[in-house]
Amino acid sequence: MTSHTTPAGPEAGPAGPRAARRRLIRELLLVAGFFTVYKAGRLLSTDRTAEAFRNAERIWDAERALRLPGEGAVQRLLLHGDALVHTANTYYAVVHFPATALFLIWLYVRRPAHYLWTRRVLAVLTGAALVLHLAFPLAPPRMLEAARLIDTGQVYGPTVYRAAPDADTLANQFAAMPSLHFGWALMLAVGVIAATRTPSRAGKAPSRWRLLWLLHPLLTLLVIVGTANHYWLDAVVAAVLLGVALLVVPRPRAAGPGTDPGANADPGTDSGTDADADADANAAAGGLPDRQSAAAAVGAGQ
Repeated sequence: MTSHTTPAGPEAGPAGPRAARRRLIRELLLVAGFFTVYKAGRLLSTDRTAEAFRNAERIWDAERALRLPGEGAVQRLLLHGDALVHTANTYYAVVHFPATALFLIWLYVRRPAHYLWTRRVLAVLTGAALVLHLAFPLAPPRMLEAARLIDTGQVYGPTVYRAAPDADTLANQFAAMPSLHFGWALMLAVGVIAATRTPSRAGKAPSRWRLLWLLHPLLTLLVIVGTANHYWLDAVVAAVLLGVALLVVPRPRAAGPGTDPGANADPGTDSGTDADADADANAAAGGLPDRQSAAAAVGAGQ
């Protein structure tokens, strides 16, 4: 299917702003609908308590067999001070969704093609995670007696979970594997680095400082393990699923020197040839690719 975009200019009239609003509303509905389905799906496995604890024992034994470091080593570091563990709990409770939302908004506004790519990758990752949550319910280490870990959220606060999993109607506490906290944080870092990897309009090479975004998934990993909400293997599985998603979802075309990295539409979309033709015409005339053409790919892709 080919989507037709309206070039910017006086002839576009009021259709441009209306089309932009339609695309924005469409994206908001898509993201909200996806999160709603995901949240509802997680709740389907809340009554599988015995199975979740059996799986937790298996994961704990597997980690010891693999000689992975104990989760308690990270938690002991957090427990050196009330302020430190409280900060970790706050990071776990507050940063996850807002950081992802701000990341997607930034991509939508500044890097439309990368937004479409990232949205698809997150959809594949989250869908695969939902399947695994339903197939393999897992009690987190804070509930496992053999782990001897403290539920830092309940003891020090704040917490996003109720003390009794059966009474928690807002979240499935037996959906520990994979950790979407870590998977989304890793994709955020990968997405920002990918979206800023090309030279700027001024011809400056991309800054190596952008690699510091990798500190976000690293910090997230320490937080989810130290607060006893996840095992190491939860993060490992999330990273593997993200790797698979990155392999199956086509990446945006790399922009050439002096172009806007967000101005190239995803080659895997159905955006057709109109946007490419506009960009080529502008480039031949000595100008830059039209951002509106790239932005239209967001509304056209699925």
